[in-house]
Amino acid sequence: MVKKRGIQKFRTALLFITMLAVLAGCSKGTASNDSESALAAGDTKVKKIIVGTGTQFPNVCFIDENGKLTGYDVELIREIDKRLPEYEFEFSTMDFKNLLLSLETKKIDLIAHQMEVNDERQAKFLFNDEAYNIFPNKIVVSQKNEEVKSIEDLKGKKLIVGATSNAAVLAEKWNAANGNGIDIVYSGAGEDTITQIKTGRVDATISTQFAIDYQNKAVDAQLKTVGDALSNSKV
Repeated sequence: MVKKRGIQKFRTALLFITMLAVLAGCSKGTASNDSESALAAGDTKVKKIIVGTGTQFPNVCFIDENGKLTGYDVELIREIDKRLPEYEFEFSTMDFKNLLLSLETKKIDLIAHQMEVNDERQAKFLFNDEAYNIFPNKIVVSQKNEEVKSIEDLKGKKLIVGATSNAAVLAEKWNAANGNGIDIVYSGAGEDTITQIKTGRVDATISTQFAIDYQNKAVDAQLKTVGDALSNSKV
């Protein structure tokens, strides 16, 4: 977990840079000058921050056609890095399921992977005060599937979710309150959720509309969201 000594600086930087996304007129020079002044005052030791991220999340953290790690969260960290010369940010890529464990065991200092806020995570980890995205999580099925129209229709069917994901938490809570009617399948490293739904090995997953739109365009996933949002998670 990021030590308390530095968390306020991270929160300030995250909030400031998030505001830049909607306030194009903000000045870039002020934050950089303030940081440089701090170094000039005598604090010359650069602190390395290891940032855990992934490579499989469309638009958020992924490998582009040139083999470069990029995405909103990645570029956000790179911009913070420019503005805080007293810190050096280094990326460590891994499967999503390993991110929180790596943070808890101090193998990384910070996560940049649009981590949704829930009670279980807040009990252990610090989040920036202001969310910069909201995830309306919905059931996702094949475009050919006319049988499943909501989570209630998944009783007796297979739902695939990533281990340690917020989707897994949502599915487990629903199951606990509804007689454990859904067969929850946990995806492992290298498993292709899209292929498993296409081939009928599983019936559904949980995701957001923007991710499904991207996958349909990028890899012809042939997926659709159905039913009401299961949650509107802050990121």
